[in-house]
Amino acid sequence: MELSEKIKILAESAKYDVSCSSSGSSRNNTPGGIGNAAEAGICHTWSADGRCISLLKILMSNDCQYDCAYCNNRRSNDFPRASFTPSELAELTIAFYRRNYIEGLFLSSAIEEHPDRTMEKMNEVLRLLRDHHRFNGYIHIKGIPGSNPRLIHEAGLLADRISVNIELPSEESLRLLAPQKKKENILLPMRQIHQQSLQFRQEKRKFPSTPDFAPAGQSTQLMIGASPESDRQILRLSQGLYNRFALKRVYYSAYVPVNTHSRLPLPLSPPPQLREHRLYQADWLLRFYGFHAEELLQPEAPDLDLHIDPKCMWALRNPGSFPVEVNRASLQVLLRVPGIGPVSARRIVTARKSGPLHYDDLKRAGVVLKRARYFLTCQGRYEGGRDFQPDRIHHLLRREHQIETSRYRGQQMTMEDWKGGFRP
Repeated sequence: MELSEKIKILAESAKYDVSCSSSGSSRNNTPGGIGNAAEAGICHTWSADGRCISLLKILMSNDCQYDCAYCNNRRSNDFPRASFTPSELAELTIAFYRRNYIEGLFLSSAIEEHPDRTMEKMNEVLRLLRDHHRFNGYIHIKGIPGSNPRLIHEAGLLADRISVNIELPSEESLRLLAPQKKKENILLPMRQIHQQSLQFRQEKRKFPSTPDFAPAGQSTQLMIGASPESDRQILRLSQGLYNRFALKRVYYSAYVPVNTHSRLPLPLSPPPQLREHRLYQADWLLRFYGFHAEELLQPEAPDLDLHIDPKCMWALRNPGSFPVEVNRASLQVLLRVPGIGPVSARRIVTARKSGPLHYDDLKRAGVVLKRARYFLTCQGRYEGGRDFQPDRIHHLLRREHQIETSRYRGQQMTMEDWKGGFRP
């Protein structure tokens, strides 16, 4: 098979893996080497569907021995199969880098023969890049669940980031839709990466020559919509992963019905796009705003509202905490006000030391007053209309969302028409 045909097949097969990020590494260039994964050395752009396109994102092979019901590369599917040799993939990466097509590599693979054999071949690509080609650029590798811990250790010394995809939000769904995958085989390498990252960082404090181990950390991917778990179950799982393994990111991937002929109970259509977006918003609240999954969603209402963002919904369910007086509230309280982010909250705390703040000061601090005005007062002044009434505010926020959605769709249609791609 021609190399160009392999690239086409294996790049297409890799597109459903979204756990791909090029931030967080500090691997510098070395004398005589090429590439640089330090912060200023990574340039990345994003495609229209939100995927990073600055990395060579490709599979080692799509010839999978597993038969996961939701996967395009499952064994029982009849479509072209291809595999790279380690030398082919290493040389391709260097060729693309030299042409300035890419800034790094995201390498994943289907399970060709056995998890160990697959992981060995992927590690060989990394060894060729690091040792033979002296490539110092960013590399993100997918850890293969069930592979030998020694191979995960080797990958951590060669790559900048490792991701081990948990894929489904519960053990029951994994057993039903991916029976060849085991929960313990997924969690074991995640635990190993976390423990060894801590160990290597501690040793590096004493011995600066200690090599880095996955310096950009680890991430994972969760598929949503293929199985019946609620948003509350998904967020509680993500929260547990952050707490136990110090993950850099949990990526949420909306289920795509690529196997419509499957006899298993898979949905015939993908979940609403807004569901993935709301989960990312809620995930942001877990990581940067001090929220807990149990606060955002209750057992009696376990799914996120598609029409109002999670922070606004939490505020409306807790009317006793609002409105907040910005001239007196602590940083932690300000972070819970819709429309105020970490940067604007810190600016408010700093600015009010010089004197009381007015609404114009909040706008200059970066506060999104369009939302925040319903949930705060400034020197006792409330600009959210009448008194704080959750039902009224809920109605107004929902209407604003509908207007914004209509405007966005209108812009998209106009752009498609301009491209010549719009069809009524």
